[in-house]
Amino acid sequence: MAQLPTAVEQVLRVHAGFIHAVVNALRDRSQLPDLMKQLEAAEQAGWPHLVGAIRHVINGRRDPSIKLGLDDEDTILIDAILLGIDNPATLPPLNAQPDGSSAAPGLASLIDASARGDAQAMAVLANMAEQMVRAGGDMALLGGRMRRLVNGERDTEQLIAGMGGLGRELVISVLDELAKLRPQ
Repeated sequence: MAQLPTAVEQVLRVHAGFIHAVVNALRDRSQLPDLMKQLEAAEQAGWPHLVGAIRHVINGRRDPSIKLGLDDEDTILIDAILLGIDNPATLPPLNAQPDGSSAAPGLASLIDASARGDAQAMAVLANMAEQMVRAGGDMALLGGRMRRLVNGERDTEQLIAGMGGLGRELVISVLDELAKLRPQ
């Protein structure tokens, strides 16, 4: 059995692109307008505390007090950003794939809540789907199929069409989790 990554590693894998975007914008201020758009979207998606802390970092604050009130995941992201500013070699690799077995329950919960009309879950899922589409590959295919999952599509062959092994594995795990949430 393959060893699962730690929670910190998983968070870093999932958010590597975002961490790089923040650090890159701080190194090349011409990228700040694009970062500000991402931060607005993140704030709308329910991450106001994280966005506030990142804005402090953008404005030059580096003291530990910027992490007050953050949850564990947000703290991991801020720590990674601060380390990346000081030493870019510490940034998480952009090509690391998140572990599907850890992502599937969360995705399934968001899909299920969205299907039941939960507006906040819909907003979060829409933001995630947009990020997945930008990531390319299997993630882009899954991001593009999110609406079909919310609308009740469960045909595995239709949902995994064109995907590689990791993408197929993630979709199948999500479908398994959805089946647990709404047993027939």
